[in-house]
Amino acid sequence: MAGVIHVLTNPVYRRLFLAQVVALAGTGLATVALGLLAFDLAGESAGQVLGTALAIKMVAYVFVAPLAAALVVRWPRRAVMIGADVVRLAIALCLPFVGEIWQVYVLIFALQAASATFTPTFQSVVPDVLEDEGEYTTALSLSRLAYDLEAVLSPMLAALLLIFIPFAALFFGTAAGFAASALLVAATALPKRADAEDAAGAPGPEVPFGRRARRGIELFVRTPALRPVLALNLAVASAGAFVLVQTVVIVRTTFAQGDGVVALLLAANGAGSMAAAFALPRLLRTVSERRAMLTGAVLLSITMFLVPLVLQVSTVGWGLGLLAVAWALVGLGWSAVETPVGRIIRRNVGGPELPAAFAAQFSLSHACWLITYPLAGWLGGSGLGRAALVLAVVATFATGVAARLWRPAATPGDRSVPISATVP
Repeated sequence: MAGVIHVLTNPVYRRLFLAQVVALAGTGLATVALGLLAFDLAGESAGQVLGTALAIKMVAYVFVAPLAAALVVRWPRRAVMIGADVVRLAIALCLPFVGEIWQVYVLIFALQAASATFTPTFQSVVPDVLEDEGEYTTALSLSRLAYDLEAVLSPMLAALLLIFIPFAALFFGTAAGFAASALLVAATALPKRADAEDAAGAPGPEVPFGRRARRGIELFVRTPALRPVLALNLAVASAGAFVLVQTVVIVRTTFAQGDGVVALLLAANGAGSMAAAFALPRLLRTVSERRAMLTGAVLLSITMFLVPLVLQVSTVGWGLGLLAVAWALVGLGWSAVETPVGRIIRRNVGGPELPAAFAAQFSLSHACWLITYPLAGWLGGSGLGRAALVLAVVATFATGVAARLWRPAATPGDRSVPISATVP
């Protein structure tokens, strides 16, 4: 806790963190509202609509993130983040008036294209603000905690608001979050990029655009310490996609419960992730990233194999209770895999390359969701239990690949691997 307080005494990081928190709070409201909107438009086919919408979201992340990182490489980072927030604000204000499924798809793509510009830029700024590795590790956990607060508090807030307002009005809360984020970033003086960055090896504006766009992905493919992360991204996406796509269908059809229960189950998922985010800073002082992340991936796989059994429980109270536990375990494994990734990237990629590397991680990780979102949505139409089993198999396969790629002797958490040796 002392480390958290110390990091937050840095005024630049404190404002950036608050901007992240308020934007994510609004995004959390949109997550709940989007699921309910899909059910309102498509009924029992909501899983297919939501799976397609979220797949479109991933298309924006996969293809826009590296292109945006290359395009804005020399633009002022504060202006980039403010501009992205303004675009997201405008789109959020349009969502309450959607009446057709195709409109959902178009607006989701535009919204996530702006997020694909904002998030990697934000991630590239934090290492410049917090140069000490211990402080940066704490910041990574705080960032994960911010996502978890979104997953816990936003659904709970949504459940409360839904007592008084229609679900479409939740999108106005999303707009307010983006507005607050833009104001906080505007009030923050960000560190400037060093003039020597190009000389240090980062592809500058004189390098062809395509080369700059590919640079981060090349880093991931060519750096042995980063390859296991690619497989673990797929394990997370397999379990996470089922939770995010099918929770509303399970609650409304399998257990015949209302909108508030949907929000509370999503909050249970966030609570598990939050528990891991609190524990990881201390745990990573004694346990390697390899062990922590592979353990989290194994937990995701086992939990998904158990989901079909939970869905067979006939008593509503027991069924929902067991499902909440399962969703919490998914959140725990999810956070255990994702939180240390920033440490690994920072340790194995030179400073000038960090924006490209973070953009690549953002894009490649969401490429996995691009696969699993449609799987979760469309397979769910032929049976929720069957969809869960397929995604459990995918998560298990990805975990095995990561374990094979990530030999203990080459663990980034072990300081025996020279950083200079990891990038050919």
